[in-house]
Amino acid sequence: MLTLQTLISLRLKVNINKMNINLSKHISLICISIFFSSLVNALEVLEVKILNEYSVTREFPGKLLPIEQSKLAFEIPGKIRSINVDIGDSVTKGQVLASLDSREAQAQLNQAKARYDLAAQVLNRYKDLRSQGHISSQDLDKARSEELVAKSQYDLYKVKLEQTQLLAPFNGIIQDRFLDTGSVINGGVPILEVLDSRYIEAHVSVPAEYISKINTGKSYDFQVEDRIVKAKLQRLAPMSPGGSANRLAIFRFDTFFNPGSIVTLKISLKESGRGTWVPIKSLSQSEQGIWAVYTINDKRIVVRDLVEVVYYEGEYAFVNGTLNDGDLIVLGGAKKTIEGKFIN
Repeated sequence: MLTLQTLISLRLKVNINKMNINLSKHISLICISIFFSSLVNALEVLEVKILNEYSVTREFPGKLLPIEQSKLAFEIPGKIRSINVDIGDSVTKGQVLASLDSREAQAQLNQAKARYDLAAQVLNRYKDLRSQGHISSQDLDKARSEELVAKSQYDLYKVKLEQTQLLAPFNGIIQDRFLDTGSVINGGVPILEVLDSRYIEAHVSVPAEYISKINTGKSYDFQVEDRIVKAKLQRLAPMSPGGSANRLAIFRFDTFFNPGSIVTLKISLKESGRGTWVPIKSLSQSEQGIWAVYTINDKRIVVRDLVEVVYYEGEYAFVNGTLNDGDLIVLGGAKKTIEGKFIN
């Protein structure tokens, strides 16, 4: 039969990864199996290391929003000739998304071009005549002025024709479609809504006491559905949202997610405090809200130590109380042993 002293000397270190908590907690625990000559089951204990700080995770909800979101409209009135995209379609910058009936605009452009061409020809002839002294400088100035007016009209109708096409302002996805082909509209009436598909931002309201703990340009963890994803803090809004003490923090993801989804910012922080991490299953309820753990003293007797739970995360709790370095905590607490029991 193995003695307690022999088993303790083995000191099999527990892999901290098995604790399913942040590695920064640096829990130093020793797992020892103590066998009894008359028992089949093993009694597991942990040797603890008292720490002067512990890590906590603070969580703040946020909302995903596109970096760019535009409702697109024609600048001029007219009849919609075609809409080339629908909800969910991907578009690229400069792509023609919709167009108006352009026959009138094209006719006006043709007329303006003819007037401009004529005015340019007249100006050239007047320049020759002026060089030969057949006309006055006033006549040449008048021809030059008429050519400028004709050119301005021509440029104007070129713009009017361009305005019969609705172009994508950036690479994105069609979020909504408001009208159909054949509709007669005024200028400024929304036709389509497009979202930037390259990046997505999370807008998070962060309490003022945590603003100093986050830094612009640094990446932080977000819970997005069932994934942990990194996002970089781009900027902090100068004003508090809704008059609260919180500040709006804006984070950018490199991966695109559906806008409107709720995400959770996770910030890992160091807190000062004396204590140690113990499995929650080793805690037992005591009087007046105090918790207790069962330890084995140097006389091999199970004793009860009172502790206060400072913080818990996952399956572990950071506690302080009467524990000291080297104490052996019984896993399972009162379910595995009783106070005063002697360990052979």
